[in-house]
Amino acid sequence: KSARVLIPSIRPRRMAILMIAFIPFIVAGDPDLATTAKALKVLDACGSDVIELGVPYSDPLADGPVIQASATRALTKGTTFEDVISMVKEVVPELSCPLALFTYYNPILKRGVANFMSVVKEAGVHGLVVPDVPLEETDILRSEAAKNNLELVLLTTPTTPTERMERITKASEGFVYLVSTTGVTGTRANVSFKVEALLKEIKQVTDKAVAVGFGVSTPEQVKQIAGWGADGVIVGSAMVRQLGESGSPEEGLKKLEELAKSLKAAFP
Repeated sequence: KSARVLIPSIRPRRMAILMIAFIPFIVAGDPDLATTAKALKVLDACGSDVIELGVPYSDPLADGPVIQASATRALTKGTTFEDVISMVKEVVPELSCPLALFTYYNPILKRGVANFMSVVKEAGVHGLVVPDVPLEETDILRSEAAKNNLELVLLTTPTTPTERMERITKASEGFVYLVSTTGVTGTRANVSFKVEALLKEIKQVTDKAVAVGFGVSTPEQVKQIAGWGADGVIVGSAMVRQLGESGSPEEGLKKLEELAKSLKAAFP
């Protein structure tokens, strides 16, 4: 399967292709890697267009309490990057949708950028999200990702100046990740109406798909964001909570499936 492009056949909208991508996020290793493998298959079967898989990290700056707690549980159980990659390599051939890895920069740096990209590509990963690297320092990441036909997704936020946002959208591959709010990830009662204006602003400077994440957890929010013109909606904390905070792995998988189905039904 080609890595290009993570969200396929969406742009340009004048062709009347109105598919909105459903992009769930879970943390690898919570409650355990065997359950993560099953969860990836469940999310795929529920109609995910891309799945984001978080590599557990000890200092997840962009993540709120739910995902931080999930990463801590995974690390406490001894989950390593190598374990995650081994699991991914086995599961990817059974998935019909592409897999994007969400990882902080330190695990990449620790293994060497070129080596990391090669290992990730060999495992069958299609894209990468690295939230703690500013645009100015992504040159090597983008170069090595491109060599391995991996798409490096970059993030833009409500506080990103227009000129910088334009440069981010130009450099981002796969899709542009629009963070819906300032601060960290986590479920919220409402999605800021600023997102609608931000989407319009981004769409004026790029034809790339734009996916909205951070704070999205309900079918109503999905419908709202889709109505504002997003090409994809990313749901993280709500997914992670169902899977990691249930009484048993089986219960967690069942709750994850129920949530995924209810969210998918809200997509146009």
